[in-house]
Amino acid sequence: MKFIDEYRNPLTVRALAADIEKRVRKPLKLMEFCGGHTHAIARFGIRKLLPPDVQMLAGPGCPVCVTSSADVDRAQAMAGIKGVILTTFGDMVRVPGSRGSLEEARAQGADVRIVYSPMDAVAMAAKDPGRPVIFLGVGFETTAPAVAASILQARQQGVKNYFVLSFHKLTPPATAAILDAGEVNISGILGPGHVTTVIGSNAWKFVPEKWRVPVAVAGFEPVDILLAIRMLVDQVSEGRSQVDNAYSRSVLPEGNRTALKVMNEVFTACDTEWRGLGPLRASGLCIREEYAEFDALRIFPVTVAMDREPSACRCGEILCGVASPADCPLFGSTCDPQHPVGPCMISSEGACMAYFQFGDRLL
Repeated sequence: MKFIDEYRNPLTVRALAADIEKRVRKPLKLMEFCGGHTHAIARFGIRKLLPPDVQMLAGPGCPVCVTSSADVDRAQAMAGIKGVILTTFGDMVRVPGSRGSLEEARAQGADVRIVYSPMDAVAMAAKDPGRPVIFLGVGFETTAPAVAASILQARQQGVKNYFVLSFHKLTPPATAAILDAGEVNISGILGPGHVTTVIGSNAWKFVPEKWRVPVAVAGFEPVDILLAIRMLVDQVSEGRSQVDNAYSRSVLPEGNRTALKVMNEVFTACDTEWRGLGPLRASGLCIREEYAEFDALRIFPVTVAMDREPSACRCGEILCGVASPADCPLFGSTCDPQHPVGPCMISSEGACMAYFQFGDRLL
């Protein structure tokens, strides 16, 4: 299959890995921001292909994982309002808050439904105009345009009972927070492919300009990832810091202008809480005043307790690259996919899920 098979060719992959080993001149810590990269690296055994001096660190690029317990509590409280239908993607149903998960709320009688698109929630609202339908919007710049488009569609169709609970987050502020914290000496960053398809590779220029840390945007096949790693190795070896693009078949410097226009029409940046990173300024997406009638936070105000994380779970540290899943005392024993304690073991993009599911695979 074009754009798949050639990017998984074992000979090309091994040649790239050997080339990286020749070029490495000192120990490097490279962070893959995106949870999709974490899973691809684990699935294809890329860590075992890399030389020991190249260490890959998981980052905060799992939108389900970085959703705070307090936000899960807000969703659960809204789901408990009489008559409300709360819709969401499948991963969010099992994420724990301080009072349990949406799955547990559903077991207690809340009407929580899984949808595959926010447009499904709009259609659900149009079909049942007597009940409020809330879509729980979780994700980065990748999914935010589609959620924004659902609000525009609901307005166009005159659907008055559709609302969005926006927990959307922006990736550059999280990257800046990790670099500012300085807890991990990051040598380079593997830029998220899907996010950067929307925001454009130019959006990452602030990283080399402010911190002198190289960035290489990567796709999700083995050749994509290894090519980006080689770009980072070369930048470090040559004393350069810039943004390279190893995913040019999808990513443009200016991004997807249509998607950005829709997203920026409906949403505006606001302060929000990240699991593991805490409150970050202008790192979330809130619904603009012009579309306030679709904002679940305005229409259904709820009060929740302070954020409380599961005891002994190190998901927050894993999301910052400070710890790996193997460092968590719960990993693989108390916490597994059947009995997850934290969101890093629940989400399909979570680092703990990736480590548990794929282990030490080798292409």
